[in-house]
Amino acid sequence: MKRPQLLLAMHDAMLAALGPSRWWPGDTPFEVAVGAVLTQNTNWKNVEKAIANLRAAGALEARAMDALPAARLAELVRPSGSFNVKAARLKNLLALLRDEADYDIRALSGRGLDALRPLLLGVRGVGPETADSILLYALDEPTFVVDAYTRRILGRHALLPEDAHYDEVREFFMDALPRDAALFNEYHALLVRVAKDFCRKARPLCDGCPLEPFLER
Repeated sequence: MKRPQLLLAMHDAMLAALGPSRWWPGDTPFEVAVGAVLTQNTNWKNVEKAIANLRAAGALEARAMDALPAARLAELVRPSGSFNVKAARLKNLLALLRDEADYDIRALSGRGLDALRPLLLGVRGVGPETADSILLYALDEPTFVVDAYTRRILGRHALLPEDAHYDEVREFFMDALPRDAALFNEYHALLVRVAKDFCRKARPLCDGCPLEPFLER
């Protein structure tokens, strides 16, 4: 089976077994972008606590958040871990939004992926995974998000080495699949769900996994 057909078949198998994911959680594109920064090196439950703090403080709007002193912002995002670092990264992202979009992240839409991705990658503290998460989930740009779960599944299915470079994994999907933000959104979410519930780091549950039929025997 050729790569496009294989990847689409894997997507369809996961979707049939698990149903739609409805990612990324967030009431506004800005909240989604904030979550993408805060989720670095932590779990989503901790991010939810930090976002709840920001919401209670009236700081889940870009201009209001930027008006906060860095120390206050750090205290609000403390539950997400590495709070001083993440507060600084949020301030860096806010500077971009101030300079490029008058604090309205939606104003970045329409520039195109080729222009927006380098712009976000130029923000100190925003790496490829965070940038692609913001682009895909906040701005509906057709870019594929890669994480450890993605690499694990590809490695175990002998499609790519588990230590493959981020851009190699991203291009593996983007070169084979239609450039469709909704497809990339759902595909990445399904991979995360399968990795957490079946393709676990230790003691994977291959029996009953939606991707079991695609394993090499």
